[in-house]
Amino acid sequence: MTDHAAGTQVVDRAESAHRADDGHVHDHARGMIFGERSELIFAGLSGLFLGTGFILATFTDSPRAVEMAFYWLAFGFGAFFTVQEAYRSVRAGRFEIDFLMIAAAVGAAALGDVGEGALLLFLFGVGHALEGYAMGRARRAIEALAELTPKTALVRRPGRDVTAEIPIEQLAVGDVVVVRPHTRIAADGFVITGFSSVDEASVTGESMPVDKRAVDDPAAAAAAPEQLPASARVYAGTINGAGALEIEATRRAEDSTLARVVKLVSEAKADTSSSQRFAEKFQRIFVPAVLVLIVALLFAGVVVEEPFSATVYRALAVLVAASPCALAIATPSAVLAAVARAARAGILIKGGAALEQLGRVRAIAFDKTGTLTRGRPQLTDVIPAEGVGETHLLATVVAVEAHSDHPLARAITEDGRQRLPHTLLPTVVDVRGVIGRGITAEVDGTTVQIGSRALFTDDGVALPAALEVTVAELEATGRTTMVVRADGRWLGAIGVMDTARPESATVIEQLAGSGIRATVLLSGDNQPVADAVAAEVGVTQARGGLLPEDKVTAIDELRGRFGRVAMVGDGVNDAPALARADVGIAMGAAGSAVALETADVALMADDLRALPFAVQIGRRSNRVMVQNLLVSLGIIAILIPATILGLGIGPAVIVHEGSTLLVVFNALRLLAVRPRT
Repeated sequence: MTDHAAGTQVVDRAESAHRADDGHVHDHARGMIFGERSELIFAGLSGLFLGTGFILATFTDSPRAVEMAFYWLAFGFGAFFTVQEAYRSVRAGRFEIDFLMIAAAVGAAALGDVGEGALLLFLFGVGHALEGYAMGRARRAIEALAELTPKTALVRRPGRDVTAEIPIEQLAVGDVVVVRPHTRIAADGFVITGFSSVDEASVTGESMPVDKRAVDDPAAAAAAPEQLPASARVYAGTINGAGALEIEATRRAEDSTLARVVKLVSEAKADTSSSQRFAEKFQRIFVPAVLVLIVALLFAGVVVEEPFSATVYRALAVLVAASPCALAIATPSAVLAAVARAARAGILIKGGAALEQLGRVRAIAFDKTGTLTRGRPQLTDVIPAEGVGETHLLATVVAVEAHSDHPLARAITEDGRQRLPHTLLPTVVDVRGVIGRGITAEVDGTTVQIGSRALFTDDGVALPAALEVTVAELEATGRTTMVVRADGRWLGAIGVMDTARPESATVIEQLAGSGIRATVLLSGDNQPVADAVAAEVGVTQARGGLLPEDKVTAIDELRGRFGRVAMVGDGVNDAPALARADVGIAMGAAGSAVALETADVALMADDLRALPFAVQIGRRSNRVMVQNLLVSLGIIAILIPATILGLGIGPAVIVHEGSTLLVVFNALRLLAVRPRT
């Protein structure tokens, strides 16, 4: 089975999460003329006609028939999909909120208030459309993940010298896969031939390319592949650098690390929240109870001597009182206002569930690369040896590294030239790369070597004590270090690191002030790098060396300790953790398409400073939703017995509409929320 096939299966599993216990399906994959957007477009048309009718009725002297025509158009477009849902639920033996919405809207129309019924159906349709959008988002996230693995692999089977290109699903454990320079790796495995640097950001989140080299004993490596060092292991979907590799596959395509990422995203998306399950149980009780009450009231004449017309009038009054118009818009109105306010601040919140959970978060986990850090290596340290000028050291390094296409070389060259704007660089010839170790060249007639300690120690050359201490100190703070030597003379060392965003420390401080109890850094980089970044920005805890499934485990642990957890990330490797967290937050401009689709919240301007306001708007909206629910439920609790005891339809409609307006105006206060300074 291919990763794409796996993606299809997990999409099916995600869709099955919307099935009720009895198998009823809330279908949002509308065919229609507008495809999956049909329900949203119908809801928009309903709102457009409703608004037009209201304007005509309020501000013009248009004929009543024209106003009513617009109200009926709004009613029809708003009811189109709700009627279908109600019909399916009734056929399945269920009376859900869809049915009561239709009953309430029809009751309002029967009493002459078509506009009220249209408003109810419009808002209810918007809620359904948002749920359908979320379903499509989950499907797109999984499809994007599955597409990262190549569809074919260049394989050389044991005992054969020729290679053959085969479909990825035909790969078997033990196959030798030939990986050309600058191509995606097709399978999980280990290197048996060649040297290269591999960009593993798509799986591990490692900000720096990882140097790969062949294992000494392929047979022993095949027996225990999980125990191999990172320098030998490779993952499907990662990108090879300048060197050619041959790897031995240790997993089939459907078992690769990337395939597991697909599975983790699907499993997390299939989970339903406790509030959603509670709402489903509540409506299963409330709706039938109201219907039973209405039917019972139609037989009130058996107990109370009154005309049947008066009995019907009372039943209709109770139907108006019990129709949960304010209750139906209590949450959607707050959600729409909060989402609109957040959008003005560059924050995309994908629905009410995400907004609600965001306001309840007590711990936030961060990916490192591209989230708390800039996402690219930078030249951070230039430390010359005794008797060597900093300019001479840096000019030598920049001149040599300018001839390399390694990502670290590009960072050194770009940052180094900014530090040496007016310095004439020396002449460099005979540049030779030593894959996995460094680079050598002739600089003005002098042989220069630049690379890791291994470049020198493998030749039996020991670093001077002072330089050894310098390198150790740099590495302890998370730097990738390179030592420079020219014809036996040590020139010094340089350090490169993916540095923190300038706003990260302020954001962490603001989150702590808003009630976030813990901030945790989860990174694929090694532990010293994670510790260094955490100390710089003020994060309370750092965990390094994590694969995607490790991040999911960490999210589960945080949830057990602190309650609801948010995850902020930007890479494909973050997708499982983004999906597993109660709220997944993606960095917008820098984030991968997968992380953006998987997440519940996106910081569109790629600016962490929007995060504290996102938490603030979530918490404010939760308070407004609770207030709205209490008001709407309280009014229903008062109006139902009042109408049973004789309160007329007129006063019931006035109170009912008053509660609806109160709920709406309370929600609109969210549009005026300002960020805390």
